[in-house]
Amino acid sequence: MADPQTYRPKTGEIPNLPGVYRFRDSHRRVIYVGKAKNLRSRLTSYFANLAGMHPRTQSMVTTAASVEWTVVSSEVEALQLEYTWIKEFEPRFNVKFRDDKSYPYLAVTLGDEFPRAQVMRGAKKKGVKYFGPYTHVWAIRETLDLLLRVFPIRTCSPGVFKRAQRANRPCLLGYIDKCAAPCVGRISPEDHRTLADDFSAFMGGQTGKFIGQLERRMKEAAAELDFEGAARLRDDLDALKKVLNKSAVVLNDSTDADIFAVADDELEAAVQVFHVRQGRIRGQRGWVVERVEDASPAELVEHLLQQVYGEAEAESIPREVLVPHLPPDANEVVAWLSQRRGAKVDIRIPQRGDKRNLMETVEQNAKHALVLHKTRRAGDLTNRSQALQEIQEALGLDDAPLRIECFDVSHTQGSNVVASMVVFEDGMARKSEYRRFIVRNEAARDDTASMYDVLSRRFSRYLENEQNVMAAEADAETRAAELASEQSTADSSDAGSAADDSASGISRVAIAAAAVEEIDSPAERGMAKRFAYPPNLLVVDGGPPQVAAAVRALSDLGITDVAICGLAKRLEEVWVPDDEFPLILPRGSEGLYLLQRLRDEAHRFAISFHRKRRSTAMTRSSLDDVPGLGASRQKALLKHFGSVKKIRAATPEAITAVEGIGPKLAEAISVALRSDTAEANDAIDPNDTANPAETAGPNSTAEPDDTANSADTAEANGHVDPNSTAEPDDTADAASPADTVEANDAIDPNDTANPAETAGPSNKPQVTNTARASNTAQAG
Repeated sequence: MADPQTYRPKTGEIPNLPGVYRFRDSHRRVIYVGKAKNLRSRLTSYFANLAGMHPRTQSMVTTAASVEWTVVSSEVEALQLEYTWIKEFEPRFNVKFRDDKSYPYLAVTLGDEFPRAQVMRGAKKKGVKYFGPYTHVWAIRETLDLLLRVFPIRTCSPGVFKRAQRANRPCLLGYIDKCAAPCVGRISPEDHRTLADDFSAFMGGQTGKFIGQLERRMKEAAAELDFEGAARLRDDLDALKKVLNKSAVVLNDSTDADIFAVADDELEAAVQVFHVRQGRIRGQRGWVVERVEDASPAELVEHLLQQVYGEAEAESIPREVLVPHLPPDANEVVAWLSQRRGAKVDIRIPQRGDKRNLMETVEQNAKHALVLHKTRRAGDLTNRSQALQEIQEALGLDDAPLRIECFDVSHTQGSNVVASMVVFEDGMARKSEYRRFIVRNEAARDDTASMYDVLSRRFSRYLENEQNVMAAEADAETRAAELASEQSTADSSDAGSAADDSASGISRVAIAAAAVEEIDSPAERGMAKRFAYPPNLLVVDGGPPQVAAAVRALSDLGITDVAICGLAKRLEEVWVPDDEFPLILPRGSEGLYLLQRLRDEAHRFAISFHRKRRSTAMTRSSLDDVPGLGASRQKALLKHFGSVKKIRAATPEAITAVEGIGPKLAEAISVALRSDTAEANDAIDPNDTANPAETAGPNSTAEPDDTANSADTAEANGHVDPNSTAEPDDTADAASPADTVEANDAIDPNDTANPAETAGPSNKPQVTNTARASNTAQAG
């Protein structure tokens, strides 16, 4: 816990200007972002007597180790920059409004050639128009099913769409007139896009236009005695009216507004919002937030509006925003929202009438949401706190391990070796911090070597980032001092007006701030995002050997402030360094349960990555590494030559005979395949073991310089006569061992291996990858 006076800046160094400030901890992690009309007044308030501060503010200033600020030209810019930094750094002491669940939306992919209507969750994507959110998926599906009668746009997945195109036959929806079937050309792309635009316009609130059109067409059809057509239009009209009836009418038809309400207590706050378009409730959302900073209800509303509308499209920002409390800087927020919308936005508190009644309804929803959240979370929060406390006591830690990292290694008999890192913070998974590692060369010889390699890489990057940040800070301070000195000299020689002096002062502060900003270059921010923060506890999947490897890795790097333990699967024993016997936690212990969740999550994450790489290795060809050679040209080459072996043996002139292959590409193919052969002969992957039975057919004798393939078959990429003798130039395909951890030869899925080339089950791997002349291969 730091003393705020140790990093307090001099009062004279802080400008009397609007800006945004950041507090950082000892690891350079941004822990709080704020804005101020007057930076000097605001920042000095953080270094007053601790006893008079709110407990949350006390916790923040004692956790911080430094403070920085950036001057901006206006309060609106400060609002924008504050939102940007909160989103980028995710400070732990800032209020973050997170959805209490992932709400479903009705989305239309207007960026596609043939727009598709579908249900979507999660982060919003570019080129997609969203409607909602809805509380239930079935409500979206019912609405979509009704609207497809009138707007039969595509709803199928890309796979179904492509299969229908190949078969030239639409799906079931195309036959029942709930899809215009663009897959088979029943409608042009332009007409289908018009349908999608009309669908979006109806969902966006322009309902009267389409209902009026259908009523007019129905009457015209009846007047022309086309009663069947009039009946179809009548059914379409009924479908649109059913959709409208599902949305409650709460305000007059011209009202577009978002109504927010907040229910809070000392620890948490719940927020609800109703989206009203054309007088109807089109969607509802809810958030629950921990009050980690000392924010008033008005400040909570300001943060809420920042995060709700920070990335919203202009058309999704309504004309009117109704809130329970006006933000402290209401004029700046109005200007910011109006700028984002491109038209005036009004923020106000409803006082009477229908809008006030609707606000009370939203408030009731917020209160119920807070009660429900606290009821559900009470047990979970208690269990997590108990688990961390039990781990602290069992391992003898000074503090509860708020950040725990767990590592696991996964492979199949030493091939495709990978490792995983999972992170739990406050007893909960932090999936954005998960990382995967590929283990190569000597490090892949066994689990302990792999664990040592992975931990060395992870903490080396942490140390490297620390050094880079320190060097960047020193350079930035030096540059800021030099620039300030130069500016001061220029100002003293200039007999300008007081206004010019003020402008030059702003320039000096901006220059200094820009120099400090160099510390946060994109590359350094990326590194900080990945490996800048060390864990309080490091857990490895395994027993004493893995724990010893972890201790050795951290000791070699000079890291001594990270606790280490291992969890063995057999008896769920907890192993700690330099202890002959393991710790046995009770079976019902919350601490053991948390460690098991960590271990299982690390295992799941590692094995899924391993399976992905193993699957890729089994279907990879040497041709995949040739730049500029796509799938269609690969097929043409294999069809012309028959195998990769024959392509390798062909001259560039012969390769150009294949359609679509020019002289330059032919030369690149020849060079790439021959370089693979050279690498296979000169650089053997230490992870691979050759089976003499994989070298030749049952009646052939391997020559001394024949190199065996590290995969299961020696000539999987070529067709070899089982009665032939292997020639010295019959070399298996091999990828550079520096590129992947897969076997040096990836089997081409287009080639068929000769059964006689496959080693039998009785064959055992040899020490080296080079087959001896005396080894005669046996077919299984």
